[in-house]
Amino acid sequence: MDVLERVFGAIIPVFLIIGVGFLYGRKRRPDMLALNRMTLEVLTPALIFTALTDKSFHIGEQLPLAIGGVLLILICGAIAIPLAKPLGISRRALMPSMMFMNAGNMGLPMAVLAFGPASLPAFVALWLVCNLLQFTLGVRIVSDNASWRALLRSPLLIVMALGLIFSVGGWHLPAIMMPGLRMMGDASIALMIFSLGVRLTDVNLRDWRIGVIGGALRPLAGIIVALPLAWLLPLSGEQRGLLLMYAALPPAVVNYLMAEQYQSEPEKVASIVLIGNAMALLFVPIGLWLGLKMG
Repeated sequence: MDVLERVFGAIIPVFLIIGVGFLYGRKRRPDMLALNRMTLEVLTPALIFTALTDKSFHIGEQLPLAIGGVLLILICGAIAIPLAKPLGISRRALMPSMMFMNAGNMGLPMAVLAFGPASLPAFVALWLVCNLLQFTLGVRIVSDNASWRALLRSPLLIVMALGLIFSVGGWHLPAIMMPGLRMMGDASIALMIFSLGVRLTDVNLRDWRIGVIGGALRPLAGIIVALPLAWLLPLSGEQRGLLLMYAALPPAVVNYLMAEQYQSEPEKVASIVLIGNAMALLFVPIGLWLGLKMG
């Protein structure tokens, strides 16, 4: 019963905010571009930096978990290659949707609610590898013409690099600055979930078949791959739980933004992302339950 209580305790707040965002989006049709840019370029970097420079974050302790995250992403991408043609979608469009999950909007708050605030540094390690691979390898999968210079100027990548440098060097900003940074980081969590709810109002049912199949393949493949990885790698109980929960997350919203930018079947990718996130109500509880049992 304790595990089920923790599952529902983590899921209900997240989906409540998603629901509010969805209803508000239907009612007001807000332009989320400026808010999303602020969240990605200011608030989320603050969250990453404070997690990486926290005294409880030790990169060496999280290295096996980060390796597990990398293997999970690469293996899920390999699984997508032979499935693309039968599903009537290009590899460039399907692979990112299978590889990169919604670790920010949904994964971060779910980790904190299910495993406690102390789990944030461990989950940030998973989020780091997801972002690093998505904004490097992922972009190259979608387009051979992507600019490396533009990728390296991303605020998220810059802050990740700074945070890792501070962490390895044992450096810290003046204590008086940290409460403000933490407040900005905490604000990003609710805004990311709310934004996801607003975005769900744009679900296009024209490509609903590929949306349902792709949306289900992402968490199913992730769980299948993560189960053996959780036992083969030298992970703690909490790290095993976080890896299973991470594996069951839906495809990242950024997959659609990249597909649209590089014109890689954006309509089909949008259906996979949006329907996949709606289907998270089914798959995330499974991954979270497995994660809590293993943790």
